Amino acid sequence: MVTDVHGARIQARRAIEALRAGVPNRDAVVELGSAYPDIEETFRQHLEEAKQVGVEPRSPAGFLVAGNFGSGKSHLLEHLQQAALQDGFVVSKIVISKETPLHDPVKLYRAAVRSATVPGRVGAALPQIASELEFDRDDYVRLYHWAQNPREIDQRFGATLFLYENARNNPELLDRIISFWGGDPIQVGEIRRELRQLGKASLYSINAIRTIDLAYQRFRFAAQLMMAAGYSGWVLLFDEVDLVARYSFLQRAKSYAQIARWTGRLTGESFPGITSVMAITSDYESMILEGKNDSEVIPGRLGASPRDSDHLIAVQAERGMRQIGAAMRLASPSASVIDSTYERVRDIHGRAYDWEPPAVSSVIERTTSTRMREYVRSWINEWDLRRLFPDHTPQIEVNELKFSYDEDQDLEAPSESDVESPERDEQ
Repeated sequence: MVTDVHGARIQARRAIEALRAGVPNRDAVVELGSAYPDIEETFRQHLEEAKQVGVEPRSPAGFLVAGNFGSGKSHLLEHLQQAALQDGFVVSKIVISKETPLHDPVKLYRAAVRSATVPGRVGAALPQIASELEFDRDDYVRLYHWAQNPREIDQRFGATLFLYENARNNPELLDRIISFWGGDPIQVGEIRRELRQLGKASLYSINAIRTIDLAYQRFRFAAQLMMAAGYSGWVLLFDEVDLVARYSFLQRAKSYAQIARWTGRLTGESFPGITSVMAITSDYESMILEGKNDSEVIPGRLGASPRDSDHLIAVQAERGMRQIGAAMRLASPSASVIDSTYERVRDIHGRAYDWEPPAVSSVIERTTSTRMREYVRSWINEWDLRRLFPDHTPQIEVNELKFSYDEDQDLEAPSESDVESPERDEQ
């Protein structure tokens, strides 16, 4: 908590800047809180499940939240992030984009590691987590035995974990191991050479593995590594999932399969210690699943394919699309929520600029389609103008921003997960 006047003013200004831009940050979330206690309660239940799961062969379920553009999805995710950090979880916020497509687990993993935030820490997450491992701690011993079991996880992880513990006099090797855990390649030949020097080469059988399979195993290993270092688990927050609508047919199908995966709806797949929340637009179901008929066309076309891999995607995609229909909805703000938010934003603006904001003169019509972002930004814009030009009476006009669901060929970036050949010696 900021106690000095100058620090409090800076915090308030950071919150106002974030609210003005429509990009919530920690300061804005701390100031405004959340208007969706039911979603927060569901999330906290998932956090408790994630902490209890440990390395058991099951996975806590995630869920989707759906809201209109500007309804507060990103604000909600930021609020959930702060709640998870306070509960001892490592948190990654993954914004779906051209560079981070939902259908590509290789790029998803790298984005998750790159954006990971460690409670009470700043900087790259994995090096910090690895530095906090205590080799005689019970949680680490459980991780170590789990990673040595080839039925549980690829032996690259067991071998690199052994080397990380026993090759402390080789800092360059330790850096390469952490980079490998973070998604970078490592030469199998180097692992074998280092194991031979320690007389342990015969303990590990490192075989070829598909790039996509290695990506999922990295997710599993990283979560266990976090818990071994004393953290509660790993939370994945996916924002702007609605970008999936602009993918091609097959990429949309694979993305729906990912939704099923990260909400814990795929039989036989588990990511113990991981829980996730995915944010999508409210009209995605009507515009895409029904409008483009994805709910019938994707299972139909892929189910009729002669390839078993397409049949699997069809089943998984269907489960993911059902999850979109079951998303928790961000309802339009009630009159009491709008009024209380108005007073809080007015107070923040006053503290930010050391003045008394007057009552707003430009009143936006309160309808069920008016988004909270429109209210907040109109209030802030008017107060900004009236503070700078006291004699001016501003008129605030609100225009709706249309979101396009049209397919975009620019999003057709090659997927690293499409590499079907076995991983060679360079990784």
